[in-house]
Amino acid sequence: MGEKAKVLLTSLGCDKNLVDSEMMLGILEEAGYAFTSDEAEAEAIIVNTCCFILDAKEESIDSLIRFGKLKKEGCCRALIATGCLAQRYADEIRKELPEVDAVVGTASFDHVAEVLDAVLSGKPKDSLEDMSRPVYGKKRILSTGGHYAHLKIAEGCDKNCSYCAIPAFRGHYRSVPMEILLEEAGKLVEGGVRELILVAQETTRYGVDLYGKKSLSLLLRKLCEIEELKWIRILYCYPEEIDDELIETIASEEKICHYLDLPIQHCEDRILALMGRRTRKEELCATLKKLRERIPDICIRTTLIAGFPGETLKEHEALLEFVRSQRFDRLGVFAYSPEEGTKAAEMDGQLEEEEKQRRADALMEAQQQIAFEMARERIGSTPECIVEGRIPEEDVLVLRSFRDAPEVDGYVFVDTPRELMSGTVLKVRITGCEEYDLIGELAENHESAE
Repeated sequence: MGEKAKVLLTSLGCDKNLVDSEMMLGILEEAGYAFTSDEAEAEAIIVNTCCFILDAKEESIDSLIRFGKLKKEGCCRALIATGCLAQRYADEIRKELPEVDAVVGTASFDHVAEVLDAVLSGKPKDSLEDMSRPVYGKKRILSTGGHYAHLKIAEGCDKNCSYCAIPAFRGHYRSVPMEILLEEAGKLVEGGVRELILVAQETTRYGVDLYGKKSLSLLLRKLCEIEELKWIRILYCYPEEIDDELIETIASEEKICHYLDLPIQHCEDRILALMGRRTRKEELCATLKKLRERIPDICIRTTLIAGFPGETLKEHEALLEFVRSQRFDRLGVFAYSPEEGTKAAEMDGQLEEEEKQRRADALMEAQQQIAFEMARERIGSTPECIVEGRIPEEDVLVLRSFRDAPEVDGYVFVDTPRELMSGTVLKVRITGCEEYDLIGELAENHESAE
């Protein structure tokens, strides 16, 4: 048999999808495939799609159409759609996008090599397994630079929020067994990873289905025992699941970043109830207060939905005031997007797109002012930072503090000729700021943190 095709894999959407993409790369490599980032020389293209909101759906469809044209004009002989759009809209893809040779669902990506083999041999087949099927523990090829990696601790979701279609294409909540996660984490750290970022549709209910109780705290403590691991970051925590044990674990374990991603979506009780959320404003405030009292330097990131069906101007203004009073360290806002098959899409009181965007912009403007003020307040501090890389032509070192998750938050820039390996953790004295980013210098005792 001759050389196998060169594969280009494009990963769209969230970091959970990225983990699936990295496993697909590992599976394809074991099957003998080579990889390329050059579209012109790709003989097979795999698009790991997203359909979380309308914009993500459109990006996925546009990518498939664009690569379909490339397939007609270039050397590409196979185009495969994987991931969320493929799982949810397999029939529509087959009908409307004939240039796509096969679809692979969210619980079937471990079959990607055999599906690609079939397409290239002229006998294409799809793979859409039952969404309850667990897929984990596969070899991964990291696409994050090697010094940090996402660890997906669970798949699917049982919350059934009224605006969210994720259970329809990711299935019910199912935790990855702890021994599998610890083995995977160990291998990642052996390969040079220094920061693990725990992800799932919801991390805080980890273990309930396997062990009969929430087990995130136990998992975190065991991960902290991995010697060469420097940082652990936790994303996607539901506020109603934050308990005293988890707060104490974050506060007491040195390797766990004082950073929590806590999507709340809204603060007004009537809207929270319409959203199908399990918390109310008083409980949200109590949880935030408890976190800040026990972990004074904690960085809290959240997300909000602007213009939910029926949201009154008064409720929007209350959300604005909540943002101003709570002073979140990091905040993202989505203008409400009606998702097919969800309860919210059928609700009365759907707002015009312009009005939803106006409300989203107002929230982001309020947060921008807060973020800039908080950046200025950090001048003079000496946080631990992890080296991301450098800008060689400017002799500038690029780092992230423990308060900054990769890809979504800011950076710390240090003017220095020193060459330091990506993943090195050291102390930086903050001397200035530029909007969301910070300027610093290596602290005199920075070596102690390396």
